[in-house]
Amino acid sequence: MKILANDRISKKGIDILEKAGFDVHCVHVAPQQLENYINQNQIEVLLVRSATKVRKELIDSCPSLRIIGRGGSGMDNIDVEYAKKKGLTVINTPGASSISVAELVFAHLFGAIRFLHDSNRNMPLEGDLHFNKLKKNYSGGRELRGKTLGIIGFGKIGKEVAKIAFGCGMRVIATSPEDDNAAVTLSFHNGQYISLEVEVMDKEQVITQSDYLSLHVPAQTQYLIDKREIALMKDGVGIVNTARGGVINESALLEGIASGKVAFAALDVYENEPTPAITILMNPKISLTPHIGGATLEAQDRIGIALANQVLASLKKA
Repeated sequence: MKILANDRISKKGIDILEKAGFDVHCVHVAPQQLENYINQNQIEVLLVRSATKVRKELIDSCPSLRIIGRGGSGMDNIDVEYAKKKGLTVINTPGASSISVAELVFAHLFGAIRFLHDSNRNMPLEGDLHFNKLKKNYSGGRELRGKTLGIIGFGKIGKEVAKIAFGCGMRVIATSPEDDNAAVTLSFHNGQYISLEVEVMDKEQVITQSDYLSLHVPAQTQYLIDKREIALMKDGVGIVNTARGGVINESALLEGIASGKVAFAALDVYENEPTPAITILMNPKISLTPHIGGATLEAQDRIGIALANQVLASLKKA
């Protein structure tokens, strides 16, 4: 059986599949060539991340496909229900990158409250001549301890974010459609652990009470955060989006920053990805990363292993 890992897969994942006797093609095929590649090589398993789109036209054109695997949680780049209707198995790895995304949230938060994203732009340019001016500009940072973090979307990633927030001494509130009361368990290196409750409330309550907001929802058909929501927020709020582009109205976000309502934003995803608006990229109050939430070595290994094991399990059932 031939497997195409079109958006890469870790060596540990490849090793599991090859040990089981599969021929793994770990190459990136451009969208316009993907159909031909799958058909010419009789690919039966297509493994992707967020870059490759698997729409119904590709599914219809590639009768050899049996399994589509998504490394990560969100599957908005795959026509999942259509694939299942056509008899294909669709798998993903929702928990494998949760820790990596959560740590990126706090990398952004720690950097933004101390202006590191902007300081790192300007120190190489002006640090030798205007050191005291920059020192004044970047003084007046804030601490996370004692502040309220609002988490919109309390799934696997949201829970990991909550754990780090508790470790920083923050109050944590969250939206969750499933839980009236939610708890997370913090595990420590010595085997000890502690369970802590998260206050669950509706979106409007979370928005109005939070000093900082972190978004963890799937792709939306309309903005989750728009002018109305920003107007409800505390003055000087910080907003982090590592979820999906289109969750925040970026024009409304820029207006909020310009007015001072929003102290800073941190974005790993964008409305016009992979060509974000220049007004977003050049804004000194926005901390930026190029959609790397799950892109750590540890997460890639977990994703590769999880995908490989799910492929094997799916084929055993067939």
